[in-house]
Amino acid sequence: MPDSLKKIATPVKDELVIFDEKFKTSLRSDVKLLNLVTNYILKQKGKRVRPILVLQAAALCGGVNDRTYIGASLVELLHTATLVHDDVVDDAEKRRGLPALNAVWKNKISILFGDYLLSRGLSISVDNKEFDFLSIMSTTVKRMAEGELLQIYKSKKLDIDTETYFKIISDKTASLLSTCCEIGAVSSSSDPEKQKAMKEYGENLGIAFQIRDDILDYIGSFNLFGKEVGGDIKDRKITLPLIYTLENSDSKTRKEILKNLKKGSKNKKVKEIIEMVKSSGGIDYADKIAREYAQKARECLQLFDDSENKTALLELVDFVIDRKK
Repeated sequence: MPDSLKKIATPVKDELVIFDEKFKTSLRSDVKLLNLVTNYILKQKGKRVRPILVLQAAALCGGVNDRTYIGASLVELLHTATLVHDDVVDDAEKRRGLPALNAVWKNKISILFGDYLLSRGLSISVDNKEFDFLSIMSTTVKRMAEGELLQIYKSKKLDIDTETYFKIISDKTASLLSTCCEIGAVSSSSDPEKQKAMKEYGENLGIAFQIRDDILDYIGSFNLFGKEVGGDIKDRKITLPLIYTLENSDSKTRKEILKNLKKGSKNKKVKEIIEMVKSSGGIDYADKIAREYAQKARECLQLFDDSENKTALLELVDFVIDRKK
């Protein structure tokens, strides 16, 4: 975990240790193969932003309790399942520095393991009678699937506009961060105003995060990413910097860009497109919009008294909007 994220997690560092143990326990099975795969997945420990969000939201709204740990486990199960399934879809070779699950156990086991994670989330919700969590999570899964399918469909047609772009990133990315914050709030407070504020904080944070991620695909470097700049262009993904460029270019330039985008991974004009996006103001525009959403996220926290947890959530906004990778 980067030092900046460690600092953000500090107010809930003890609770995070408890969560880790509870999460491991939730994955145990009588099936030996499942335990082998689970242990491999646990080695690929990520930044744990999502459980940190659940814990911080709960602490801010009333205090971390047993319900909070259940909620944090649910979102981490869902997040891990989506990563496993995404790696199969993308035929990924690496995940967090290690061979991806599908590269080790092939697609069939990977897909079934992803399904197992989702089913564990369902059973944990039902066993603990957390039906409000189940309702929130069901909506999230629906949104994430719709966002992914909409992006695939629109990428093939190359007709993503600003409205469609925001629908995609809101459903694909922001929905889960919003859910983390909402579940954390619900676990520790019955105040609908607090629950709404935390849900909207997560939604705005997620949109700012994704726009920044899309910007980095144009201004990053191989060393920062472990992948080449322009990956979205090669994947025919039209994101906000490029949308701005297309909407503010003449007809001839637009047709030329779209013609090259259609070539996908065979596109030899990636650097030229990146330069067009930069010179047209696409990066500056996207950065401006990302910062507007970051400010909306900060404003959602005005409802709460000052505390370590509030400061950490404000610092998370800064980290998201200023990150270099």
